[in-house]
Amino acid sequence: MTHTEIEVTAELVRDLLRDQHPDLADRPVRLGARGWDNQLWRLGDDLAVRLPWATQSADALLRKEHAWLPALAPRLPLPVPVPQRLGEPSERFPRPWIVTTWVPGEPADRSPVTRATDAADTLAAFLTALHHPAPSGAPTGRDRGGPLADRAEGFAGQLAAATEMGLVPDPHAIRTLWKDAASAPDWAGPALWLHGDLHPANVLTADGTLCGVIDFGDLFAGDPACDLAAAWILLPDGAADSFFAAYQPTPDAPTLRRARGWALLKALSCILIAEAGVHGRPGGKPTWGPPAHAALRRLLATVRRPGEHGPPTDATEARRPA
Repeated sequence: MTHTEIEVTAELVRDLLRDQHPDLADRPVRLGARGWDNQLWRLGDDLAVRLPWATQSADALLRKEHAWLPALAPRLPLPVPVPQRLGEPSERFPRPWIVTTWVPGEPADRSPVTRATDAADTLAAFLTALHHPAPSGAPTGRDRGGPLADRAEGFAGQLAAATEMGLVPDPHAIRTLWKDAASAPDWAGPALWLHGDLHPANVLTADGTLCGVIDFGDLFAGDPACDLAAAWILLPDGAADSFFAAYQPTPDAPTLRRARGWALLKALSCILIAEAGVHGRPGGKPTWGPPAHAALRRLLATVRRPGEHGPPTDATEARRPA
């Protein structure tokens, strides 16, 4: 089932609640947002109902959040959408759905971070709290849990598409950055809990800084470099150093190199989604474009220029022993 096969309305949401969670059915229902995989409906002032409306994979992602996020949420220093109830497929709606707490704030693709130092410290505290060894049986990260080099084909396809559309300024520099990131040693530590999909539409802002993190559907255990890419994807110019100084434990040089590679993949993906959409979704996500282009510009600024020596770097890595 996709968005073309059923219309999600406030009436449908109320009917689903009456059938499965009648104690919540009298609360006011209003549309919150239509996301990439899900629609979000406000349920009173403090709850939300999330229903998958596009990808089939969204069903499993909702169940994963319901199973794992409630135990992780109490230790996180930012509000997250904590699952409260699970809705099962029925004749009214043949897919699972979920009731979570509502997290106030504006998505960062619409309300960018302006207080760089505060946001860097806040993001570092959040990821330091999240990045703990996951238990056996924790979910693995679909196509994000393995070595970065395994994504070479996907990277090449993204870069070719973006280059053909005239969306990237320096394909050679992008390939240079990718080559360095993909050649970095793999993560040798324990598999850590990761958000897995930190981009501007999945974090919330208020008063110029981060105030919440949403959409834990890609929650998995693996290499922290995947999340550390957020230093370039989410934060303004010049904030990466503050972030890496505050994040604990201090990432080593190979982890920073891999993080740049993950950031590059995310930036290219968001640029393409902003322009035209993919996987059959109608249109694109125009608000994803400006932050993705800004992230790509920040990443390219780390590439060594002709006459310089060594791999891509930044001021933070230059201060640290390998």
